[in-house]
Amino acid sequence: MTDLTLAQLSNLSVYSAMAVLTLAMLAHGLYLARVVPARESAAVEAPERELVAAGGGSAPAGDAPVVPEEKADEPAGARKAAGIGHSLTVLGTLLVVAGVVLRALEVHRWPLGNMYEFAIVGAMFTLLAYVGWSTRRDLRWLGLFVTGPVLLVLGAAITVWYTDASELMPSLRSVWLAIHVTVATMSVAVFTIGASLGILYLIQDRVEAREGGATGRAAFMRRLPTARALERLTYATHIVAFPMWTFTVIAGAIWARQAWGSYWNWDPKEVWSFVIWTVYAAYLHARATTGWKRQNAVWISLAGFVCVLLNFAVVNVFFVGQHSYSGM
Repeated sequence: MTDLTLAQLSNLSVYSAMAVLTLAMLAHGLYLARVVPARESAAVEAPERELVAAGGGSAPAGDAPVVPEEKADEPAGARKAAGIGHSLTVLGTLLVVAGVVLRALEVHRWPLGNMYEFAIVGAMFTLLAYVGWSTRRDLRWLGLFVTGPVLLVLGAAITVWYTDASELMPSLRSVWLAIHVTVATMSVAVFTIGASLGILYLIQDRVEAREGGATGRAAFMRRLPTARALERLTYATHIVAFPMWTFTVIAGAIWARQAWGSYWNWDPKEVWSFVIWTVYAAYLHARATTGWKRQNAVWISLAGFVCVLLNFAVVNVFFVGQHSYSGM
């Protein structure tokens, strides 16, 4: 099979994934529109205590995990929409994986050499994280808020960042490309899910405060977990992502020493990666500090995600430096 054929198949897989994920997003939206008020706070927060405890939270070690049962009065149409949405999300994930694998075969290297490749690999890891997590938790309510951002990334990858296969610059021809950039991409995938959860928490918290608690929530927001449960999930995802980003920064310094002779060169990419680390460290510190409002801490986490977006969509493209992706 020629490289041209592999390129065509890879692009076809990505386009097909976008079509399937669009249908999945619509199905997830239909589920949220038709489902009755979701699980009560007690049914949701027990499994979240287990998740946070695994990530370093303060849940009692003796608490047994409680998996919320599906509501008996949930409309059959809502359950069907949720099932279709999940199945289409899994299919879309497989198509994105196929697109990444075919791209790797086309370029004969790890497919992380430019913004297009980084975008499709990041979309792949985000979908894999969501699909994998959904095998352990009822995350039907989250599907819309994962497939939507992934579609935006894939759309930007195809229309803005797409580039034909090309040789890597000498400094990128290293085993650290697979190690450093892969972990960075996985970190961004988890940060993306965490940002979605954080936004939902801030909205839910305001709705509950305005309307007198969970029982007074607006119809749509009753279909999501309570604000407290969403905040704990936000924290849990960042507990996973932050050590991965820490490794990314350290691995990048080691790679820089091998490539350019110095662990730190004040390159825009290096500086901004450290800024991201600092902002997320501030979020975790605020989250663990008595006296800080949870809302303010979550706002810090969203500021960190804005820094992530600026790093990969602005610094990579428009800033000239040793890590510059301009023209790639």
